Amino acid sequence: MASFKLAALFLASSSVTNGFTNIIGRHNTCSPSSLASSSPLRATSQTQQQEHFQRSLLEARIAYAKQLKVEITDTPSSDENSETTTDYDDTPAPTDSSLDVTATQNSILRIAASTDRGQYAKPTQKDQASLLIKELEANFSPTPTTTDSSTSTSSLNTIPPQLAGTWELLYSNTQLFRSSPFFLAGRSTCKTSEQAAQYSWFCDMHRAALAISNIGVVRQVINSEGRIVNEFEVKVGSVPFLSDFVPFLRYSGGLPITIDGAIVSTADASPIEGNDMEWGLYMDTVEIKGSNVPILRNILDGDNAKLRSRDLSKILEDNVSMYETPRPVLRNTFVDGGMRIVRDEDDNVFLYGRVSDSEDPTNYDEVMADFGVLSLLEGLNDAVTKIYL
Repeated sequence: MASFKLAALFLASSSVTNGFTNIIGRHNTCSPSSLASSSPLRATSQTQQQEHFQRSLLEARIAYAKQLKVEITDTPSSDENSETTTDYDDTPAPTDSSLDVTATQNSILRIAASTDRGQYAKPTQKDQASLLIKELEANFSPTPTTTDSSTSTSSLNTIPPQLAGTWELLYSNTQLFRSSPFFLAGRSTCKTSEQAAQYSWFCDMHRAALAISNIGVVRQVINSEGRIVNEFEVKVGSVPFLSDFVPFLRYSGGLPITIDGAIVSTADASPIEGNDMEWGLYMDTVEIKGSNVPILRNILDGDNAKLRSRDLSKILEDNVSMYETPRPVLRNTFVDGGMRIVRDEDDNVFLYGRVSDSEDPTNYDEVMADFGVLSLLEGLNDAVTKIYL
């Protein structure tokens, strides 16, 4: 009630002041003669009256402001459990989970693109990529596998949907072909660290000996049932030095004819102890597909051209007491909609990019066995001769 009285007093004082101001305004519009004839006593009385109303107005405003502040303070909130918008005590502090995953991935991909998937990376670039990869891995929380009595054994051996599909190798800190189950199985036969170091040296020398070849797409197709197919596409110059065949041509290069093919290895993957991010591999077959070499293509496409490693392992197990079938282990340390990071037992990194959800291996039947001569002639005709029938 007091607040209403103060408000009324405030309005009344304001109206009186306005009225008094209007009177003074009308008085000021009078002629100079009328101002001269005004009584000093009357002017003094008017001044006192003006000061009185101004003081009343100021007191009313101060009293009203004080009363309004008290009422706001004493008024309970409509929601006793509500919090004010200026209270930031409960705001969580930034943590490592605030990592910008996209920016980190882009930084890794820039290194991968400038070094041909890490093949020509300098030690400093590999160190930088390693730090970025570890940041992604540290902020990755895989969904644990839930099991109950109704879960069948076969369902536990399936691959999670986010891992199934077609992936291409984008970066590695080691030789690209070591992502193949065949070379992973070879590493798994090493029992000591010294043997592992020797195997790594062998892989480096193997790549150096085949430096004349170019590594194309390295693809991994993962089936939801646990079947893994690695496709390692290679291109080799078939006539490396033209002057050896045509001595009168002083040309340091070779003919634009290449030998193409894909080394395809397959294996079965099964989760280890219910962890669907860690797999044990059981090597199956190795074969060459999509060769463009005439005659040889027909032989390689035959079923007998496959290297059946399981049959070979069985023979060795039956005849060599110390031999054990290798079961290499792969750990998926990071995965999202477009990227997947895998580590082998030496902690080597293989970073893949998702290409599609397809679980079907590549069909190489359309590759022509002509050394690429037909496509070479087509290009020559389109660019030079331009003879069309």
